[in-house]
Amino acid sequence: MKRVLGLLFVLALLAGGTVLLWPMLKNAQRYAGLLSAPTPTARSLPNPLPTTRFVDTWGGARSEGRTHEGVDIFAPRDTPIHATTRGIVVNVGPDRLGGRTVMILGPGGQRHYYAHLNRYPDLSRGDWVEAGDVVGYVGDSGNAKGTPTHLHYGIYATGGALNPYPLLKRN
Repeated sequence: MKRVLGLLFVLALLAGGTVLLWPMLKNAQRYAGLLSAPTPTARSLPNPLPTTRFVDTWGGARSEGRTHEGVDIFAPRDTPIHATTRGIVVNVGPDRLGGRTVMILGPGGQRHYYAHLNRYPDLSRGDWVEAGDVVGYVGDSGNAKGTPTHLHYGIYATGGALNPYPLLKRN
């Protein structure tokens, strides 16, 4: 009888542990899948805003001797910003230059960066998003304060920043 009770106790612990660890195991599986997925190719990403009119601002001069590592897509304040790819949210919060930002780990391990947001949806680190999910709302936070409202969208890979302009679909 003691053996049966002991076995039942161990099984209950394993079942409880599985229930508690399931979200982490699920994200680990998604993470591994993202890292092995192919990266986006030319014109394969949907535009994060309901507009197709924007210019390639990649490499333009910026303050502090920097160059622009992304594209700026102008839109009215609070226009919803849609994820360009599926992925795991790795950051939701402010940074010095981007103001209110969201970063999503996407296919091939690329990080998709959305900056100068006015506000966030209900989004937290570790959340899974699908392409098209709302990840923020257009603003002018960070070093864009007082400029026309826009989204700064950047993509970062192991070797550094990539120009997202050729990857975004255009009509």
